[in-house]
Amino acid sequence: MHSALFLIEFGAIILGLGLLGRVAGRLKFSPIPLYLLAGLAFGTGGLLPMGASEEFVAIGAEIGVILLLLMLGLEYTASDLVSNLKTQYPAGLVDFGLNAVPGAVAALLMGWGPVAAVVLAGVTWISSSGVIAKVMGDLGRVGNRETPVILSILVLEDLAMAVYLPIITALLAGVSLAAGSATLAIALGVAGAVLFIAVRFGRHISRFVSSDDPEKLLLVVLGLTLLVAGIAQQLQVSAAVGAFLVGIALSGEVAEGTHTLLSPLRDLFAAVFFVFFGLHTDPASIPPVLLPAFALAVVTAGTKIATGYWAAQRAGIGVKGRWRAGGTLVARGEFSIVIAGLAVTAGIEPAMGPLATAYVLILVVIGPLTARYTEPVAAWVSSRRNPSGPAALAAVPSQPGSPEVLKEQAQDPAGRA
Repeated sequence: MHSALFLIEFGAIILGLGLLGRVAGRLKFSPIPLYLLAGLAFGTGGLLPMGASEEFVAIGAEIGVILLLLMLGLEYTASDLVSNLKTQYPAGLVDFGLNAVPGAVAALLMGWGPVAAVVLAGVTWISSSGVIAKVMGDLGRVGNRETPVILSILVLEDLAMAVYLPIITALLAGVSLAAGSATLAIALGVAGAVLFIAVRFGRHISRFVSSDDPEKLLLVVLGLTLLVAGIAQQLQVSAAVGAFLVGIALSGEVAEGTHTLLSPLRDLFAAVFFVFFGLHTDPASIPPVLLPAFALAVVTAGTKIATGYWAAQRAGIGVKGRWRAGGTLVARGEFSIVIAGLAVTAGIEPAMGPLATAYVLILVVIGPLTARYTEPVAAWVSSRRNPSGPAALAAVPSQPGSPEVLKEQAQDPAGRA
C-alpha cells in the first residue's frame, strides 16, 4: 500500500512538473518559479501535503544539485577559468561588493546574526547561469560583443562557489574556527589541485572516461561524479563543489557527449530540487517577508545592472551593450536556492526559506524583462533628458542582424557603438 501511494504521489509530481514546464515553454519563460510554486502547493501548509514520497524527493533533490553543478562545470575548461581569473577578477570583485553586501546588511538589519548574513549575501550575490543562458538565446544575443563579459562574470561567480560553499557549510555546522579554517584549506587545496590536474592532464582524464558507447559513458561519468561528490561532502567541502570540479576536469568530446546524455537527467532532478525546496517552505510564512524580499530584489536588481554596465565599460563595450549586459545579469535562481536550502536544512533562521523563495520568484520573473527592456528604457530616459542627442535613436532594442545593429557596426567597425 505504501509503495502504491509512493508511486502515485511521485508520478503525479513528475507529470505536474512536465505540464508546468510545457506551460513555461509556451510562455517563453523560466519554469523555476512554477516549480517553486508547485513545491509550496504540495508542502506543509499547502493545498495537498505530500507524505509517502518525501524521502525519495529529498534524495532526488540532492542529486539535482550535484547534476546542476556538474553540467555547469562541463561548460568551462580549466584554461578558461584560469584566463578569466587573470583578466576579469576586478569585475568579480565589483560584482561581489555590489551584490553580496546588500544581502548581508539586510540580514543584520533583520536581526538574523552574522551566519545568516553570510548566507543571505550568497543568495543575493549569485546570478542564475541557467536562466541567463536561456534568455540570451531567446533574445538572439549569443553573438553580441557584451556576451563574453556576461559569461566572464558568471564564470567567476561559479568558481567563487568552490570557496564560498565550504565556508557556509562549516559555519552552518557550527564548527570551531580551527576546524572551519581546515575545511576551507582543504577546499582550496582540492580546487587548486583539480584545476592543476585539469590543465596539465585534462586530455588524459577525458581519454580514460571516454567511450563510444553512450551507456558506458553515462555510467562512468555519473558514477565518478557521485563518488567525488560524496567524498567531498565527507570532507565537509560540499558535494556541489566536488561535482563542479569533475565537470571542469572533463573536456572535448567527452564533455559534449556527457552534456547531451545528462541534460534530461539534470532537468528532471533539478525540477525535483526546486519542488523539494518549496516543500519545506510554508506558504503562510511568505506574506510577512514579501516586503523585505521585494525591497531586496529592487536594490540588487539595480546593483547587478551597475555591475554589468561597469564590467562592459571596462571591456570597451558601447553604451547600449553596457545596459544590455547589466539587464541580463539580474536573474537569480538555482544557486540562490541551493545556498538558502543549506541554511533551511541547518535550521539557522526560520524566515530564511520564505524570504529566499519570494526573492527568487521576484527576480526570476523580473530578470528576463530587465534583459529585454533595460537598454530601451535607458535610451528613452536619456532621450527625455536630451531630446536632440543621439541617444534618442537608441529607443528601440537592437537585435543581431537588425538594421540598427548593421548601421551601428558600419559606423564603428570595432562594434563599440
